Amino acid sequence: MMSVPEPTGKATLLDHLRASAAQWLLRRQREFDPDTLRVVLLGWVGLVGLPLYYVIWTRLFPQAYDSLPLRAIGMGFCLLIVVGMRSMSQRWRTIVTFVGVTYTLPFLFTYLYLMNAASAVWSQCMMMTLVLMFHFRVRCALISCAIGMSLAVLAFSRSGVAPPATGAVLEQLPVCLFTVLVIAFAKLGRRMLAQAKMSGMAQGLATVSHELRTPLISVDANVRGMSRMLKRDQEDPEALREALNRIQFEVRHMNHLVDLFLLSATAVTRTLEPVELVKMSEVVDNVMKRYPFASAAQRESVRVEVRGDFSFGGQHELAVVILLNLLRNALKALHRAGKGRVRIVIDGAGASPRLLFIDTGCGISAAELPNIFQRFYTYPKGAGSGIGLALCKDIMDAWHASIRCLSRENAYTMFVLEFPANPKLAPRPATRFDTPPMPCPYPSTSTPA
Repeated sequence: MMSVPEPTGKATLLDHLRASAAQWLLRRQREFDPDTLRVVLLGWVGLVGLPLYYVIWTRLFPQAYDSLPLRAIGMGFCLLIVVGMRSMSQRWRTIVTFVGVTYTLPFLFTYLYLMNAASAVWSQCMMMTLVLMFHFRVRCALISCAIGMSLAVLAFSRSGVAPPATGAVLEQLPVCLFTVLVIAFAKLGRRMLAQAKMSGMAQGLATVSHELRTPLISVDANVRGMSRMLKRDQEDPEALREALNRIQFEVRHMNHLVDLFLLSATAVTRTLEPVELVKMSEVVDNVMKRYPFASAAQRESVRVEVRGDFSFGGQHELAVVILLNLLRNALKALHRAGKGRVRIVIDGAGASPRLLFIDTGCGISAAELPNIFQRFYTYPKGAGSGIGLALCKDIMDAWHASIRCLSRENAYTMFVLEFPANPKLAPRPATRFDTPPMPCPYPSTSTPA
């Protein structure tokens, strides 16, 4: 077994800081709604940025004009937002947010922009102000900008300073308008993405509900049957044993579904890359022991053929997940067709090691075949979760391997898993905060008769 290298002091410090920042942000997310949290984060930025850039613009890169009192007022609003938001009512949160943001961004930056004669530095600062403002709701941003900029122009007109050249100001308008349009389109894109995520989540929840309802109905039916037998004082050990075996099978099936959904949900964050050499015969043997076959006849319908064993770069438990999904799908195809057998062929004798998963069940139509690896796609409609094959492909892609399907309706289905001849392993993460081990889809227990 490969040892995990000890993290360096620098890595440990960075991990600690990252974890602390994540915990702080998580606590704030629990306290505030997303809009208020955005304002609080902006308040922290203002508390740091306003004094810092006063030093930069007066000492390092001196500008024509700056004002510590004006910045101090802005810092006061930022401090009120950071410290006081937690104890304010919703009405006062809205008032303080609007006044503080209007003063700190459109008013202060527009006033300093005009006092510095529309210089290049302050033109860019004004651009950043627009970017920040239109991350809020568009209506609120427009009202805040209109009020803040109008008050800034009024204050500037009473300062007695000569106004900047009209051309210097007007030439910034097209750029500002373009910036606002880009931000508006970006927000629209984010909104559409959020709606797509919600739609996918709703579809996923509907699939989970459908998948879990079927075994629960079976469990309920068996429990009611056992209850009737006990009420009638009928003792039939064989019938009771059969009912208990069916309940055990359905519970294992539900555990597999739950683990599959959890693994699919965390696949974007967990490490899928190949980190160990895995022997294919051991994976197949493990799958045959773990799968909860419904009967001895179903177990006998699966045959394993070894033409040449091979090792590949991957992860043993993820390989088990892939084969469990393929076996489950194959047995369901046999059940729908009412006929057929399953062959698992380990073929490491060729130039590219491969595994063939063949069933002679109901097959897949040519029109549906290109879609089977899409997430939440099921065939036939409503049969399965639509997660398994998509997850299998994600794992195989991470291993620089391939999975493809050949099928003829009402005849056969064959999945071909091809692996690189010279596997390359990815280094294990050099951190003690490793991803927790994946739950085993099926416990290694005896098969019910």
